[in-house]
Amino acid sequence: MTEIAERGARKAGDLGRTTIADGVVAKIAFLAAGEVVGVHALGSGISRSVGALRKRVPGGGTTSTHGVKVEVGEKQAAVDLDVVVDYGEVIPEVGKAVRENVISSVERMTGLEVVEVNIAVSDVWLPEEEESEPERVQ
Repeated sequence: MTEIAERGARKAGDLGRTTIADGVVAKIAFLAAGEVVGVHALGSGISRSVGALRKRVPGGGTTSTHGVKVEVGEKQAAVDLDVVVDYGEVIPEVGKAVRENVISSVERMTGLEVVEVNIAVSDVWLPEEEESEPERVQ
C-alpha cells in the first residue's frame, strides 16, 4: 500500500494522508487496458479460467485483475500486463494504445507516476474460439 500526501495550502501532515492499495492500481490498469480496441482479454489461459470460475462463486467478486501485476512505491508505480489480442490487430499498435491508456488512467486517478508498463502478448484470439472462450474484458 502506498500513501500520498494531500496537496494544499497547509502541510500534508496537518491534513492527513490518502492511502492507495496496490489492488486499486491493479484494478485501474486492468480496466484501462480492457478499454483498448484490439484487447480481447487479460491474463493467460489459466488465469482467465480461474477468473471466470471466481465470478461464478458467491462472494468471488465481479472484477478480477488477472493478467495484471503492479509494483507500487510512495510516488511511482510499474505495471505488468498479460494480454490476449484479437486476431487481425497490429500488435505493436495495440500495445502502444494499452500503454498510453494505462499510464493516463493510473496517473490521473492516483497521482502516482507510472514509470513503466510492460506488456506480454500471450495469445491471439480467433473468432472460431468463441464458444470455448470465457467472458471478454468489459
